[in-house]
Amino acid sequence: MTNLTNHQWVLASRPTAAVTVDNFAAAETAISEPASGQILIKVTHLSFDPSMRGQIAENPGYAAAVPIGGVMRSMAAGEVVASRHPDFRNGDRVTGMFGWQEYALAEPDEEALQLKKIPNGVTVEMALSVLNFTGLTAYFGMLSVGQPKPGDVVAVSGAAGATGSIAGQIAKIKGCQVIGIAGGAEKCGWLTGVAGFDAAIDYKNERVGRRLRALATNGINIFYDNVGGEILEAGLSNVAVGGRIVLCGAISGYNSGGLPPAPRNYMALIWKSATMAGFMMNHFSEHYAEAGNQLAEWVRGGKLKFAVDMQEGFESVPATLLRLFEGRNLGKQLCRIA
Repeated sequence: MTNLTNHQWVLASRPTAAVTVDNFAAAETAISEPASGQILIKVTHLSFDPSMRGQIAENPGYAAAVPIGGVMRSMAAGEVVASRHPDFRNGDRVTGMFGWQEYALAEPDEEALQLKKIPNGVTVEMALSVLNFTGLTAYFGMLSVGQPKPGDVVAVSGAAGATGSIAGQIAKIKGCQVIGIAGGAEKCGWLTGVAGFDAAIDYKNERVGRRLRALATNGINIFYDNVGGEILEAGLSNVAVGGRIVLCGAISGYNSGGLPPAPRNYMALIWKSATMAGFMMNHFSEHYAEAGNQLAEWVRGGKLKFAVDMQEGFESVPATLLRLFEGRNLGKQLCRIA
């Protein structure tokens, strides 16, 4: 094992605007045998989320910045190949914050690692998407912040993405009429044909505000926003009296190089007695197990569909991150590296 080389991708520079593959550099390091209480993991899949853009910024948001020269941080999945921890055996499948590297030496008891075994019957794709932070974010954002009621009209931006697609389906499960906003015919077709949305708006080829008015004549009760910018403004313009705006993300501004513009029509919140609230998933950590069990039940029962955009090869890892900001992914963005 010690004769093997661990290939890594490290942060080479901080982007000033759009992130590029040149912001990352390939690196190598020797693989160490695990010490007492440690395990060695061969990483097989990497997970990509829009929040990773903030972690490489000069002024990060809620997560600490990845240092220059540091291995890029990410959730991943892999297999234990050497263990000196009593709770783990060779062959165990696990998820955790292993980062962009082929091998990870880990101490399972370290809280920041967020290491978990993948249960039998659960695929790696499920463990990194609908049953991981993606699904939990959609669950708490929709149910705890949005608080859907049967008959509510719900609109979701970034609806063909990993979180938006789950959030919209949860609203459907709760008896709502759901409108998805996504880019392109393929994504819109998946939303209505597979995920069960009632309607989909192609923001690349349709005027979002006008279509929302036509589809939600009495206004939108919940607008679950993953995009920000003009799409958020369209949601505000069409909010119903007493409506709720759920702020989950604002990917349209992540690569702008500065603060995103404020919604120009925020006064709609006053006129419609509406509310707009953001949330952090870790504020609901005491309910993770309950939410995970419910998500798994919905998946097993066929009520919750999920899509995965799987890229291949360790050399393609930086380019895979860019797919999120180019709107090229349908569902959860993953990369198989082994």
